[in-house]
Amino acid sequence: MVLHIPFDNSYARLPRSFYARQAPTRVAAPQLLGFNTALADELGLQGTDDPLLAAIFAGNHLPEGAEPLAQLYAGHQFGGFSPQLGDGRALLLGEVVDRNGLRRDIQLKGSGPTPFSRRGDGRAWLGPVLREYVVSEAMHALGIPTTRALAATATGEEVLREAPLPGAVLTRVAASHIRVGSFQVFAARGQTEELRQLYDHTRARHYPDCNTPAELLAAVCERQAQLVAQWLAVGFIHGVMNTDNCTLSGETLDYGPCAFLDLYHPDTVFSSIDRNGRYAYAAQADVIVWNMAQLASALLPLEEDPEAAVPEFTRIVHAMPDLLRGAWLTRFAAKLGISAPRPEDAALIGDLLALMQRGGSDFTNTFRALAEGGLQDQITDRDAARDWDTRWQARIAAEPEPEAVMRRANPAFIPRNHRIEQMIAAAVEGDLRPFHHLNAVLARPYDDQPEAAELRRPPLPDEVVPATFCGT
Repeated sequence: MVLHIPFDNSYARLPRSFYARQAPTRVAAPQLLGFNTALADELGLQGTDDPLLAAIFAGNHLPEGAEPLAQLYAGHQFGGFSPQLGDGRALLLGEVVDRNGLRRDIQLKGSGPTPFSRRGDGRAWLGPVLREYVVSEAMHALGIPTTRALAATATGEEVLREAPLPGAVLTRVAASHIRVGSFQVFAARGQTEELRQLYDHTRARHYPDCNTPAELLAAVCERQAQLVAQWLAVGFIHGVMNTDNCTLSGETLDYGPCAFLDLYHPDTVFSSIDRNGRYAYAAQADVIVWNMAQLASALLPLEEDPEAAVPEFTRIVHAMPDLLRGAWLTRFAAKLGISAPRPEDAALIGDLLALMQRGGSDFTNTFRALAEGGLQDQITDRDAARDWDTRWQARIAAEPEPEAVMRRANPAFIPRNHRIEQMIAAAVEGDLRPFHHLNAVLARPYDDQPEAAELRRPPLPDEVVPATFCGT
């Protein structure tokens, strides 16, 4: 059976000013490293035992109905505006309407240069491809909106970074790849007609109940507030929250130098390119408000009287910190077993985080210990821990099912940075067993899985990952 992908490519039907049509660059010897059969079934793909799978997902063979294109966008990168970016190493193969009636993009990442490559090679090496595969699927299992990984394919070629490294291509699935930067590029160019067409496309695809640009802005702000609160609740640090990595759908996009907290500290940074901590763990709540302000500016030209609309747009953006605080309180209260939080619960949560910070406690294991009765093993100041525990027990005494709430909110397993690096090192040597083992365990992050207890262990001193890299 030949692989059948039921493409229906709405983005390709937009004007040519939105993208550049581009075929993938062929590679020498494609080899399928990982394939997400459950996601393939969800997408309605047929013939997934096809021997052509590696060729398709490396870009050597275009399936019927594919219309590969590189999307145009701009973006603020670490606060500085780049008026034209675009897909420099990715191609949207097309879209499918999945078995649940949801429209999904299928994109190749690392498929060769495009008109937007800006002197880059358009390729990806194996490490970032496997990192994004594992972390994005783990985020999905954690219940966090995210792009998904359909396939990882080796190219049989080397790419040059600091040294020659094995090349690979990721096949990524998203509700869409429409970004804040997609709006910014047309707003910056004064192309109001294109901006209107993008707005209509986005509204039809993601926000059919929104009838005005202001309503769309408010809906995106709500989704992004919920998303960032979910990141914070699992200790996730995106690393590059540029506006070109900020989706209108409310999905997590781009797992370049991302990482998860081990020891809790709000100022933690892993990304090697975030030298000033702009995208530190706790700073993410502020940055997303800034990003939404950039979206508001890009949407203003759609108003009949943009100047008159400024107060309404400003009110929407200024309301976002309260949305974030509310979403944060809901998520972190659940981590304490509280299903109906009160404003005063923020102090109880904050006091635990302060204890964790002072004692260098592991973020994931400390919260999981609340449900497992081992908090004293995670906090170094035992007297302060006992005092906090007394207050906490009094607070949850009236909660109907605190342990069940905690177990649903506090994963036992996350994609720990040192395990990701060990997995990549093994894969470079041809051993994919850690890659497949991580995927299997992380697919059930809230289950105890005692046979995989080693993956819960924080890094030893010589295993600590001090910095992560984007791979471009």
